[in-house]
Amino acid sequence: MSGAITQVGMRVRGYHLDGYGHVNNARYLEFMEEGRWAFFDEHPRLIKQLHQSGYAFVVVNLNIDYRAAAVQNDDLHVLTGIVEVGERSALCHHHILRKDGALVAQADLTFVLLDMKANKAAAIKGDVRDVLEGLVVTKEAFTAQ
Repeated sequence: MSGAITQVGMRVRGYHLDGYGHVNNARYLEFMEEGRWAFFDEHPRLIKQLHQSGYAFVVVNLNIDYRAAAVQNDDLHVLTGIVEVGERSALCHHHILRKDGALVAQADLTFVLLDMKANKAAAIKGDVRDVLEGLVVTKEAFTAQ
């Protein structure tokens, strides 16, 4: 697996479940957010560049494809990486896998950089762009584990 893809493990608990005994769809948002925090932990230079440049990472769109149910006591792996950097936005990809390798969900999350002083989206340029581009992987890298 690429070093620019972060993997975090978690166990499905009872409070993650809906009335049908499956992980509630909204909980996947939390699982993916945990994946992004782990990504930032493993790539501290990105957060440093964002803060030094006066930017914040802001989610503007999220598309989730639910593929299989996860149930209580399933061990999941959340894979997170950057797959595209555009002029004003970038794309983060997530794969959530069960321990048996089954794809539970995948998602594409679009984010922009918020200029904290101007309070508006900013172009992705300079050192921040260099760091983001250095972390880009292909979506195929998520299945090559």
